Amino acid sequence: MSTLRAAGLVTLVLAALLGSAYALGRSLVPEQEHNAGVKASVNSPHYADQPPSQDFPGPPRHSPSPSPSASTPASDDGDGPYGSRTSTGSSRVALTFDDGPDPRYTPQVLALLKEYGVKATFCVVGENAESHPNLIQAIVADGHTLCNHSWNHDVNLGKRSPDAIRADLLRTSDAIRAAVPGARIGYFRQPGGAWTRPVVSTCEELGMTPLHWAVDPADWTVPGAANIASTVMTQTGPGSIVLLHDAGGDRSGTVEALRHLLPELLDRYQLEALPVDAT
Repeated sequence: MSTLRAAGLVTLVLAALLGSAYALGRSLVPEQEHNAGVKASVNSPHYADQPPSQDFPGPPRHSPSPSPSASTPASDDGDGPYGSRTSTGSSRVALTFDDGPDPRYTPQVLALLKEYGVKATFCVVGENAESHPNLIQAIVADGHTLCNHSWNHDVNLGKRSPDAIRADLLRTSDAIRAAVPGARIGYFRQPGGAWTRPVVSTCEELGMTPLHWAVDPADWTVPGAANIASTVMTQTGPGSIVLLHDAGGDRSGTVEALRHLLPELLDRYQLEALPVDAT
């Protein structure tokens, strides 16, 4: 009997010690700045989990646009890699949102844009457009511009054959137009910014302008709303194209940052959706 009591006492002591260790460990873990947002589903595409390709002469995934060089040539059409566009061409600023649509975050982004009367550009992924046609319809109904962002965010798309690139872009545009027949798709943004000559040539042959960016707060790394807003405000200038995300992972920080960014940006700039008749 005494042996059983002793064993029970040992068990209680061990349980108490384990509980204390767990509590201590939790106290040492810093709180996320925005942990109240809806968490991304484990079954949803997490494009931010894709590592940057090291095989391209263009910039790494979602990095600021580099200066033109022999390895990232620019043309008269734009000052980004292989002549991709990094500026609106005017004093106006363009907000762009990649990787959607997403049923959790895209409606929140659309609601904030509508609240402040701002038009933006949405670079949508084909498989998401196919899965959520109602959100493509909502984007167009609110007067925003659509941009092709490949079928499934293939960072290596530019390494593939011209036929494969063309098929990918056409499949994505078809999914967009299945939701909105006759939708104007004036732009293509290469996943990861991994531009190559073939992918630029193909998108231009299909009537789309290669769209890069000038400002990148790296919101796909989930740095918190304050960091996202600070980077955008300090790096944005007249004509900037700003890269943000409404899908591909937890975007609650991006949504929260927008609440602060939109009124501040509107105090300094006119915000525009990139024109849909771009060629």
